[in-house]
Amino acid sequence: MSNQPVTVSFFGGLGEIGRNMATIEVDGRVAVVDVGVFFPDPEHLGVDLIIPDWSVLRDRADDVEAIFLTHGHLDHIGAIGHFLTDFPGTPIYGTRLTLAFVEAILEEWPQVELPELHELVPGTVVDHAPFTVEVIQVTHSIPDGVAFAFRTPQGIVMHTGDFKLDQTPVDGNSTDMAHFARIGDEGVDLLLADSTNADQPGHVPTERIVGRAIKEELERHTEGLVVVTSFASHVHRIQQVLDAAVAVGRRPVFVGRSMLRNMGIAEELGYLDFDPQAEVQLKDVPNHDPSELIVVCTGSQGEPFSALSLMAAGDHKQLKVGEGDLIIMASSLIPGNERAIYRSINGLAKRGCRVVHKGTASVHVSGHANRDDLIVFHNLVEPEYFVPVHGEYRHLTAHKEIAVATGIVPEHVLICEDGDTVVLEDGVARRGDQIRAGMVFIDGLLPDVGPAVLRDRTRLANDGICVCVVQVDPHAGEVVGDVTLLQKGVVFADEAEPIIAEAVRRVEDELERMKDAKFTDSDAVSRHVVQALGRYWKQEIGRRPVILPVVLEV
Repeated sequence: MSNQPVTVSFFGGLGEIGRNMATIEVDGRVAVVDVGVFFPDPEHLGVDLIIPDWSVLRDRADDVEAIFLTHGHLDHIGAIGHFLTDFPGTPIYGTRLTLAFVEAILEEWPQVELPELHELVPGTVVDHAPFTVEVIQVTHSIPDGVAFAFRTPQGIVMHTGDFKLDQTPVDGNSTDMAHFARIGDEGVDLLLADSTNADQPGHVPTERIVGRAIKEELERHTEGLVVVTSFASHVHRIQQVLDAAVAVGRRPVFVGRSMLRNMGIAEELGYLDFDPQAEVQLKDVPNHDPSELIVVCTGSQGEPFSALSLMAAGDHKQLKVGEGDLIIMASSLIPGNERAIYRSINGLAKRGCRVVHKGTASVHVSGHANRDDLIVFHNLVEPEYFVPVHGEYRHLTAHKEIAVATGIVPEHVLICEDGDTVVLEDGVARRGDQIRAGMVFIDGLLPDVGPAVLRDRTRLANDGICVCVVQVDPHAGEVVGDVTLLQKGVVFADEAEPIIAEAVRRVEDELERMKDAKFTDSDAVSRHVVQALGRYWKQEIGRRPVILPVVLEV
């Protein structure tokens, strides 16, 4: 193994929460850490998913050695099908549950050949030349989370993945503090660590308090239906819901495609412990008294077609909620989803439901370490250089403050963004050359609709569209017949007639001023139509709708 510099490149997850992806390059070979998705905001009109732009890797696809996955959340594994389309056959390393979720995702990608899947066991070392990777157990809001310590010719590069310091987790597999301390004593040259809650004071409570709070709510609510919504991957939380349901004599009903899939996987692999005979199928709900049931469903983020959103709108075909029913939203509120979540809460409240959420009861705790947890962690690991990852910019800067407060030299903390690289050489970490690492917008079967299409969609949504049809005789050099103008979303129909009539007159005046020779060039006619209408709409309504000229030669 040579003594070349080690380069860490960031493709997503810095300056945002989601779309996590980084690479570590040793001796010209590339290891990928996580390949996640980002779920679109309302301004991403029509976009289904956003994935990292890894186009710079396509030019050197043969150098990509393996994918190392920290855990099974979609913001870390959701783009795996897209990645394997570009890099077929790349081996994947992950823990048992993570690989099971990967296999479930790839079932929807029949054109992608399943690569070699290597199960990781915390506490062991993986040797995939030129990478030697130590696997460290961490606790998160999903079982089987791990951190990685890459042993390179330039020193140890540690990537925590998502983690918290829960020492009494539901499954008993706590973050391995002793393992982190051992590697810290050895010397961590570069640390990449989760920053999501770096601006939140105190320690994150144990997940077990959620189970107690849910059980208390169920004991109070003896009549009517109970609905609990959570992330479909939060196996520990669902386990506590099921335990509380058994204690009060309610039978579970799983609703939602991802919930059914994930709970089936978790139960089959032994991560979820409940009596399958107690489960009630959705179609059989009408045959049971609502007080006998607890519905466990998706929709914690107000997703438009999720089970909870449909119930809130009264549109769910099998489940109706109303007066006397209890809704428990046992999940976090992801930034950007506030409006959708509160729309669901308001809809449920209007139907007479009592809604319990993390603002009113302890029905959610975070899966990410808070400020005081991170202070403990940094004092254990004591890295020489540090890059805060996984968070919006405010989280990254808050994490820098923690690192400096625990003894790292301020100049040794590098706040990076997507597209940045860090080069580790001779005990020094420095910024490297930037790479292309933007967003790829996935819309249905389209591989990337691109920002230009999104700009057009935004303009259509904000300003409307105007279609102008002009017939010209290029030989006579004149307009034939009437100019036709249609609009949608520009002006209200009842007020449109005089405004459109004036718009047509402006187009006709513009065409009358054109030289006869220009009528032989349909592109020139189109330009004049667009210019005339653009000036008119800006003057008349103060907006610039999308103008589509149609020039017909007769």
